[in-house]
Amino acid sequence: MGCRMCPFAAKEFNRGAIHYRVLIDSDMEACLEAFLEECLRLDEDPSIETTLLILPGALPDFDDYLELVAMAEDLLEAKGYEGQYQVAGFHPDYRFADAPEDDPANYTNRSLYPMLHLLREESIEHVLDRYPDADAIPERNIAFAREKGLDYMKALRDACF
Repeated sequence: MGCRMCPFAAKEFNRGAIHYRVLIDSDMEACLEAFLEECLRLDEDPSIETTLLILPGALPDFDDYLELVAMAEDLLEAKGYEGQYQVAGFHPDYRFADAPEDDPANYTNRSLYPMLHLLREESIEHVLDRYPDADAIPERNIAFAREKGLDYMKALRDACF
């Protein structure tokens, strides 16, 4: 939040509208089950704006994690949540397609642990309608990361431990 990579996060954090769920040592099936449970939680509790499903013991391999993200997206569609919720991914080894492993831009989606970020699509649309040039946020984040460099971005993430 300090670097304002997501300019909307601080508001939700300050009002306590982020739900955190930690799953220890979970397999793919348990992760998907918990993901669906969090969709149901959002259905039932409008005071929760967004959920972070944190998976410290699961999916250390980034390719396996990408498979989980794809399956979570498929689950949203299969359960009728397409257009209602969307998922964003964060992983310790996150790497944009065609980006070198040491590209500082990868750190815009790197985290201490694998995570699924479940967001309300209506809220995203609301923010995008009101935030100037919201579509440029990812590009600004990438430019910021590259300007600061790999060592800075690593230190920023590692400071969270």
